[in-house]
Amino acid sequence: MKLYGIPNCNTVKKARTWLDDHQIPYEFHDFKKLGIDAATLEQWLQQTTWEKLVNRSGMTWRNLSETEKSAVTDNTSAIRLMQDKTSVIKRPVLVADGKLLALGFDESTYGKLQTS
Repeated sequence: MKLYGIPNCNTVKKARTWLDDHQIPYEFHDFKKLGIDAATLEQWLQQTTWEKLVNRSGMTWRNLSETEKSAVTDNTSAIRLMQDKTSVIKRPVLVADGKLLALGFDESTYGKLQTS
């Protein structure tokens, strides 16, 4: 299992704490240090929409110019933005064996991990 995010993000901290408390092993992928490759984003976008993967309520999105925002219209333009500004990706992203398990942190969604 792999958890993607940014270490100082409060939501990522909650997810990491929850996984640790429930002794669920995971590898952490730090967007800031490691970035994200297009192939991974494409794989996620086969399982969800760019509108859900791009956090349009976060500060990174809000700080974009209107031109930058309006340029994001499809998977290709969303991937370009997410690679350029990894902080715009909804966090955390929880993945196992290429399958997208969760976007963001929700205790009930994570609770289902223990039964699967």
